Amino acid sequence: MDLKEFFLKQKQATYKNSLKVFQAIPPDQLGWRPAEDMLSLGQIVRHVGMSEAGVRRVALENVWEYYEKRVPLGLFKLLGEVTSLADELSALERIHQETITAVGAFPIERWEEERRNDAFGVRARVAVILFGINEHNTHHRAQVGTYLHLLTGQRASHYAL
Repeated sequence: MDLKEFFLKQKQATYKNSLKVFQAIPPDQLGWRPAEDMLSLGQIVRHVGMSEAGVRRVALENVWEYYEKRVPLGLFKLLGEVTSLADELSALERIHQETITAVGAFPIERWEEERRNDAFGVRARVAVILFGINEHNTHHRAQVGTYLHLLTGQRASHYAL
């Protein structure tokens, strides 16, 4: 198994596990957040998808549009308010499939290429950027699980215990 195959397997597992947690969000609680200056449950789901699409473009195309919008606007303005969990999960599925397809078509020989943007202070190899998508997804899965525990008192996890 090469690095690309490993990434794709990890990406599938990460998405599947995050989806289980995101589906546990009560649709009427999309706007809930533990503090005013934190992302809401719905905004976290939207952020995971938007970020994945933007980071994927940096890695595979060296296109920085996501950061060019996000940095000056700020994350809250970029995300806006979320009103439909079903719509966000549908967008997340579409973005996930786009990532699987695009990464699958991206030659393994190019995974060592460097992406650099001095304005954002980023200098990283394609492989590192791509694996960052999975790490970011896992981070926010844990965040949503914690939020849901605070909100409902119930455990929200992808582990079957």
